[in-house]
Formats: sequence, C-alpha cells, structure tokens
Amino acid sequence: MEFTAHDTAIIDAGAQIGAGTRIWHWVHICGGARIGADCSFGQNVFVGNDVLIGDNCKVQNNVSIYDAVTLEDDVFCGPSMVFTNVYNPRSAVTRKDEYRRTLVKRGATIGANATIVCGVTLGEFAFIAAGAVITRDVKPYALMAGVPARHIGWMSRHGERLDLPLSGSAEAACPVTGQRYRCTDGAVQPLDR
Repeated sequence: MEFTAHDTAIIDAGAQIGAGTRIWHWVHICGGARIGADCSFGQNVFVGNDVLIGDNCKVQNNVSIYDAVTLEDDVFCGPSMVFTNVYNPRSAVTRKDEYRRTLVKRGATIGANATIVCGVTLGEFAFIAAGAVITRDVKPYALMAGVPARHIGWMSRHGERLDLPLSGSAEAACPVTGQRYRCTDGAVQPLDR
C-alpha cells in the first residue's frame, strides 16, 4: 500500500514517504524529508529537507516542521504549533549553518499553538500543553505548561494525568488503563511495559 496525497499537495522529488501515510490539502514536503508509515499531515503543513518523522505521527493543520527536527514514532503535533531551528534569528544575518537539532521522542504530544524553541529534546510520552513555550529539555512523561513552560505534573502513556509528586518517591496508576507508574527522584517510569 502506498501513501495518499490530495491534488493540491506538493511533494518534491526524493521525499521518502511510508505506506498508509495521508497527506491533505496544501501540504508541502521537501525532497530530503524521510517520513514513516501511517502518518497524517493536515492542511497547510510544511516538512523541510533535513526532517525525519517516524511511524504513526499525527501533524495537525498549519504546522511547519523545519530542518533539524526529528519526530520519533507516535508523536502528535497539535494545530498551529511551532518548531524553530535558529536560536537567535535576524533577517540580515544568515545562520543556516547554526541550526540546533530538536528531538521529539516516541509518544510525545505537543498541544495547539505551543512553541518548541530549537535545541531541545522532548522525552518519551511528554505532554506539552496548548500554548506552552518550551525552552529546555523535557523529561519523559512530564506535563509542561505556561510561558516559559514549567513542569506541572506527569502523564500516562494513555494521555491521562497521574497522581504523582514532581519529585520524591511514589506510585500511581493511569485512571483509564490501570497501568502503574513510579516516580523516583523526579523521574517517572512505567512499572509494566
């Protein structure tokens, strides 16, 4: 099975796109992009040349994924969220050789209108609230909110808030799936994979 693309989509020669991926209206995918299987790209999405996207990623309307961004499997990018790739841009100063790499690890969610300042890593299953501005690395399972974003809690793989402290030691279960998690010294791990 091949990917499907709307007639208005622009897919440059050389782009690698996995089976089952769906590309909607007015999407532009550059020739160097590598995209996995079963992804979805909403209306008006841009994907740069130096971009790697894993399987089953959902990129909602009006998202630009610029060069030097990597999305691992199962990443969700909410409507109009923003990636950057230059830390200190100036129109009159060319800085294409100064791109800072951004890594979004497996299962992470980035909410609508959030901004990810380049050069950070978002940990596995991290959850970035709508409108948050990320300026530093995010721990796995962390819930981040605000401008600039701060760590306000923990989320399960299912996307549910966990009743765990930000630090210390405790255990809690996902209220939907029952999967258990342990917080130890400011880090969360699932107890059963």
